[in-house]
Amino acid sequence: MGRRGAQDGNITVKVCMGTGGIATGGEKVLAAFQEGFARRPVSGTVEKRCGAHRVGCRGFCAKDVLVDVIINGVTTTYQFVKPEMADRIIDEHIIGGAPIDSWKAGPEYASFHGGQNKIVLANCGNIDPEDINSYIAAGGYRAAERVLTALMPDEVIKEIKSSGLRGRGGAGFATAMKWEICRRSPGERKYVICNGDEGDPGAFMDRAIIEGDPHAVIEGMIIGAYAIGSAEGFVYIRAEYPLAVERLRHAIKQARERGWLGRNIAASGMDFDIQVKLGAGAFVCGEETALIASLEDQIGEPRPKPPFPVNKGLWGMPTNINNVETWATVPKIMTNGARWFASMGTEKSKGTKIFSLVGKINNTGLVEVPMGIPLRKIIYDIGGGIPKNKKYKAVQTGGPSGGCIPWEHIDVPVDYENLTALGSIMGSGGMVVMDEDTCMVDVAKFFVSFCLDESCGQCTPCREGTRALVGLLDDITAGRGTEQHLDTLQELCQVVKEASLCGLGKTVPNPVLSTLRYFRHEYDAHIRDKKCPAGVCRALIRFSIDPAKCTGCTACALACPQKAISGEKKKPHAIDQGLCIKCGICFDTCKFGSIQKA
Repeated sequence: MGRRGAQDGNITVKVCMGTGGIATGGEKVLAAFQEGFARRPVSGTVEKRCGAHRVGCRGFCAKDVLVDVIINGVTTTYQFVKPEMADRIIDEHIIGGAPIDSWKAGPEYASFHGGQNKIVLANCGNIDPEDINSYIAAGGYRAAERVLTALMPDEVIKEIKSSGLRGRGGAGFATAMKWEICRRSPGERKYVICNGDEGDPGAFMDRAIIEGDPHAVIEGMIIGAYAIGSAEGFVYIRAEYPLAVERLRHAIKQARERGWLGRNIAASGMDFDIQVKLGAGAFVCGEETALIASLEDQIGEPRPKPPFPVNKGLWGMPTNINNVETWATVPKIMTNGARWFASMGTEKSKGTKIFSLVGKINNTGLVEVPMGIPLRKIIYDIGGGIPKNKKYKAVQTGGPSGGCIPWEHIDVPVDYENLTALGSIMGSGGMVVMDEDTCMVDVAKFFVSFCLDESCGQCTPCREGTRALVGLLDDITAGRGTEQHLDTLQELCQVVKEASLCGLGKTVPNPVLSTLRYFRHEYDAHIRDKKCPAGVCRALIRFSIDPAKCTGCTACALACPQKAISGEKKKPHAIDQGLCIKCGICFDTCKFGSIQKA
């Protein structure tokens, strides 16, 4: 039966070849399946669309390499696949018809995907991102064809407006309004730009879309360019995304060859082409005016607004900028209709949103959920909760300049308005989960320090204010904090927020303000008690040995890099506080719980 099914083209093996999949051996796994097919009677099915082929990120990155075996429409997913497992899967499952249960993805895989609504990510993990035929077979470029042959530009903008689509890269500005202003702005030329400069710690939404479905971004840009009246587009993407860059360039080349880019695309009379511009990794270039400056080969520094880019942007011409997820959403809306898209989400936040779920979470990965979904459902139902049954403390949304949302708001519906009300932002979609062992003062210091490193230094409030914030937080985590530090933090945050030039500076205070709002007691403990409740801040930690529990096994003494632990074998040991550097190696080494951290 397996052989007949293979000859009929009913067997497909899909190997995750996103960044996570490749990092865990996806290329070797794919080669093992292809070689295995070549040695067996099913070899006649080994071709791009009916055999073993690459797909983009499957979402559940913690389980890579993920492999789907699809036989007559029935999918079996294997996790943690190694090259040496390919032969057995082919022999026992594909030919023999008996799936290998011990290698299959468990119930957490089903719950991870069960709570999602994949719209933008629908093709990721299903099509070959390096084959335009695979995209077309999944309905690709039909939306662009309809737009170019049957709709007027104003009709396209009206459809996007009716859908309620808001920009997925930051503040959530109405996409159609931006397009409409750009279309009406006078200029000899107009430009469309895809902002792929994703730099938030722990964020990989845009990268995964480009790696898994690059033609969706291209098609979205074609539709947007038609609506605005542009003949030239740019994708600004950071050079640290080599796989995404490679697949994007390959997709652009294929689109040109098929007539979807270049002159007279799809015989519509419209000329439009796309260039790729690599960014050097400056976080501030995610801000649209800094991105434009970089595209112009100028220093990547934000510019005062107004004028806004839609009026005066790249080389002084009207310019529309949307991020990767926004562009990739456009073809879905134009295919399925505005009413379909608007039926998902909330009154003011329509559709779905992609989040990267990272940190202290069991199911690390990429998720796409309807706007308005409760935060608890994302963290516990889809994310599988906190490792080792520890307590949830907070989640930071919106990247380094987002806020931290505590347990009392775990049931908040996730949309633009609710997150803003809680002192956070949607941002591009990063979610960093923290457990009970996280020090919130240290978290605030980490993210503000990140913003200090990434600030362009152009305006004084951001340049000097952020540096001062880091200094205050450093004092508090080092045990030098006073009550005055808290008053100064609060006042300085307001100044930086109100007086900074661009969005980076204006949102830098969010981690501080949100942790002061919800975790003031942790700041008080650092200042008044000179203790870090989470046991994270080294200057406020003291390691000691409980003689009643110490067996004198000497494991901690042998592991201590400073030789700060002494004692006779089989007798209680002690720590020399003068030599201890508070590295915590002894705490991690002890198997008897005798090392105390306070």
